[in-house]
Order: sequence, then structure tokens, then C-alpha cells
Amino acid sequence: MKVCITSEGETLDDQVDVRFGRCLYFIIVEIEDNIPKILKVISNPNSDIGRGGAGISSAEIVGNEGVDVIITGNIGPRAFNVLKQLNIEIYQGKGKIRDVIQRFVKGELPKVESPTGPMLR
Repeated sequence: MKVCITSEGETLDDQVDVRFGRCLYFIIVEIEDNIPKILKVISNPNSDIGRGGAGISSAEIVGNEGVDVIITGNIGPRAFNVLKQLNIEIYQGKGKIRDVIQRFVKGELPKVESPTGPMLR
């Protein structure tokens, strides 16, 4: 399973970034036998844009990576809608990425069924 986690840094020991559209990094991992393997770390070009559209653009970035799941802190309505159209499941998590992935594998993270954050302009 290919999973994208929004991150404040480039390793599994960094914290989940609570922002989806303006997170600092996307960490793409493959989870096999409950063990995450980093496939790619993407510096988010939308992390410091001052205009709207960061959520849509970020959703397109991770969509192009072919991920099955997103784990993030919060997600706005535009990004949520794009990810749903791409059939990407969204889960909410916070804390150290390594720990959040283990909670995901155990089925302990809440699935996001509607936007959790505001639309920022």
C-alpha cells in the first residue's frame, strides 16, 4: 500500500504536519508487512504561497504519485474534493510519523469523511 504523510521534516522521526495544502513535505512510503519504507520525499512547493489554491495543487502532486492513502492533520474542502475524486482515502493523525504509521496499520486512525479545516485564501 502506498501512503503519503504530510510532514514537518524529511524523516519518519519528524512530526506530521497538521496542514495538508501548505505542509512542508510529503513523505511517500510503501507499507509491506506493517513496515514502512520511504519511497520518496517531496518538498511541497505550495508551503509558502500567499494565494489560494495550495490545497488543490498539493492534492494534484500526491495524486500524481499514485498513493492510496493520505495521512494528515487537517484538510480543506477543495483538497478533500480532489482527493475523493481520485479515490484516495484520507486519515487524520498527529505526532511522530513513525508512530502514526503504526497506528494506521493497527486501524487506530480516524478516517476523514469530510473536510476538517477551512478553505484558506
